[in-house]
Amino acid sequence: MIDQQMPLRGGAARIPVRPRTGRFLVLAAVFVCAACGLVYELELVALASYLIGDSVTQASVVLSVMVFAMGIGSLLAKRLRGRAAVGFGLIEAALALVGGMSALVLYASFAWIGESRPVLVGFSLTIGILIGAEIPLLMTLIQRVDRQDAGGAVADLFAADYVGALVGGLAFPFLLLPMMGQLTGALFTGAVNAVAGGALVLWVFRRDLGRRSRRLLILVNCVVIALLATASVLVDDFERAARRAVYGDEVRVAMQTEVQEVVLTGSGRDGLDLYLDGRLRVSSRDEHRYHEALVHPAMKGAHRRVLILGGGDGLAAREVLRYPDVTSVEVVELDPAVTRLARTDPALSRLNGHAYDDPRLTAVAGDAFLRLRATRERFDVVISDLPDPGITASTKLYAAEFYGLVARALEPGGRLVVHAGPPSSRPATFWTVEASVRAGGLATRPYRVDGRVTGFAAGPDRAAAGRAEAPQDWGFVLAARQEVGPLGMDPGAPALRTLGERELRAGLRAAERIRQPGALPSTLVHPRYWEEP
Repeated sequence: MIDQQMPLRGGAARIPVRPRTGRFLVLAAVFVCAACGLVYELELVALASYLIGDSVTQASVVLSVMVFAMGIGSLLAKRLRGRAAVGFGLIEAALALVGGMSALVLYASFAWIGESRPVLVGFSLTIGILIGAEIPLLMTLIQRVDRQDAGGAVADLFAADYVGALVGGLAFPFLLLPMMGQLTGALFTGAVNAVAGGALVLWVFRRDLGRRSRRLLILVNCVVIALLATASVLVDDFERAARRAVYGDEVRVAMQTEVQEVVLTGSGRDGLDLYLDGRLRVSSRDEHRYHEALVHPAMKGAHRRVLILGGGDGLAAREVLRYPDVTSVEVVELDPAVTRLARTDPALSRLNGHAYDDPRLTAVAGDAFLRLRATRERFDVVISDLPDPGITASTKLYAAEFYGLVARALEPGGRLVVHAGPPSSRPATFWTVEASVRAGGLATRPYRVDGRVTGFAAGPDRAAAGRAEAPQDWGFVLAARQEVGPLGMDPGAPALRTLGERELRAGLRAAERIRQPGALPSTLVHPRYWEEP
């Protein structure tokens, strides 16, 4: 049975250091535990955004559930105030284990079950309860160490807590994530949390612990640290197994860049797949249908200077460079690791026709929005080969303000083409893109092509994708500063595998049949993209 800690009357607790030193050590523990707690929150938000998609929604879920749970934890901690030291030690051990293992379990649920939302909510609730229980117990402990008025104690505790949160919030993106990754970073944070909580109780308050309580805390902390250390040793094997469960057995390249996770599987013409942050971006089985429909209708007319936004895989550039009268192609890709992979990987460079070896092509690493905002150059054709607008990071690149920048960068007779998502399964998104292009000052002509072999939802959560109708087509919006003109092909267009005038006319009629009148444009301050049922 855990020994009761009776409050000492008339002064501070019996501690092995001076009261002022003890107070400093308690505040130092508050600082470390607050930093660890915020790392757990950020790690859940970051991993959930990658696994489920839509970072705004995931951040809202994690933070709201966690704050609510902190209130519950504070109420539950009232029952432990009589044995605050041992209660705090056990809570910190539990928090270290749950928070440290949260990333592993969340990723495992995605890899082997396919559904990660309930696990995300469960961890947010549990971690929030444990974090919420800390402050009432620490308030009791600091008053036992150094008697002071309640207002002063609260001010000291919250100052240490807020500064610790600042350090944890900065350490996660700038230190833990780039150096250790999400899984190892969470495990390391859990170990730091366990050491800080255990050391405070077992050293500063050891005289207030009975023999059983002391042995229990030592055992629990040793078990927690051993589990976290074991998981750290096995984390690479776990990642490989989870990656095989998600992507199959033919993973050739898997790397975490400064921007995203990049995975390349297969090597043959009919088996190469490129995933970015878990989302299938390129499949060699049907990419030619997509890229032919994206590029060639926009090339009807002047096309000497072409700007490709996104498209770091080089496949859109491959189609553009088939026109001998093209003089320059600029590819603006946010992640330079993607362009490097497209240039150096034998299978991917073979698929893109070794586009990066063409002297007419220039690759620029940077944000497409900032590139357009800064440029004063003019282009005959702008090709927007960007990720799905439902992904939060891409929303600004499908806003009316963005298309206003594109309009400014077009020659008077220039054209823009935008990948706008699958109109058959996500019509609201498709017509929101079209309305946003028009709001940017451009005339539009929407069209679609079918024949899609591989399907993927806006987010990579496989359970969500299974519930939704698999997309069967691609949707595009062709736009121009003046009248767009009839949809068709340039007289000098090369021979294509699947696309022709008849397919384009059919795609134009098919898009008009599902038009949604009254769609409102998306703007930077009022984004209108969402995941459709």
